[in-house]
Amino acid sequence: MARAIERIERDIAALKEAIRAIAVELQTAYASYLNTLGLAVRKQLILASYHLCTQGYPENFLHLSLNQRQQLQQAIRKLGQVAAEQLLTSIKSQEVGLDKGDEDEDEENKEVTSSELLNTSNSQSLTADTSNPIELVKWQQNLEEVTQDILKKLSHDANVLIQKSGVLPKKLPEPILAAAAAASEASAEVMPGPPNLLNLVIEIENEQQSEDSGLTQIMAINLRLGEIEFADVTLSSERRQIRSILVQLNKLGREYQKKHREKAIAEAEAAWRASWFED
Repeated sequence: MARAIERIERDIAALKEAIRAIAVELQTAYASYLNTLGLAVRKQLILASYHLCTQGYPENFLHLSLNQRQQLQQAIRKLGQVAAEQLLTSIKSQEVGLDKGDEDEDEENKEVTSSELLNTSNSQSLTADTSNPIELVKWQQNLEEVTQDILKKLSHDANVLIQKSGVLPKKLPEPILAAAAAASEASAEVMPGPPNLLNLVIEIENEQQSEDSGLTQIMAINLRLGEIEFADVTLSSERRQIRSILVQLNKLGREYQKKHREKAIAEAEAAWRASWFED
């Protein structure tokens, strides 16, 4: 029985090494993906803002002076740049956990993730055991959540910025802008239109005269990961690579859990025999 347990332990050790290799591969793939995503997000934000200003609200945009238009465009570019930097920061802050860095370095990276324009509270380092597939999956899922949060925050900040410039109608309340930024890809297809833009028809009531209430069509920025990946060949290719790595990780994870179950059973059987005595 002792030999059987030793054999299982050797199998587990081999699996741990394989999982560590997968962790490095996954981390490298995400670093490349998030770098490419940052570039793509900047392009798609500018494109969506262009459509919003020229097709959604051309009259309002034309009312702006040349200086106001340039300031708006510069601010939009700045938002995209900060989002791209934060996408990279999100993976760097979590690499500390994967590499088992010290706490001081961990705290330093946490500070870097904050931004005056974008602040994602979920962007935090995880202390993950890279030989444990469950911890590795949690790390990956957290990274995906942080990515989505950055896109939602960017969409919201861009809408607020464009509204303050006078292009988006002032009468649109904050909850509407928040809902536009957070709309899922499934619910976003209210009306056809350019990518990463949400066309909504809403009812805005006049607080003083309810008879003035009516349906209003609005267009707002809603950056969606699926559409951003679809528009970028390199990005979609890197996403496929990540999916392939995750398939390998899931396979090793199932084997890892199976071996731990076998070890627990073998140890329980040995413990039973060690404590058993005949009356």
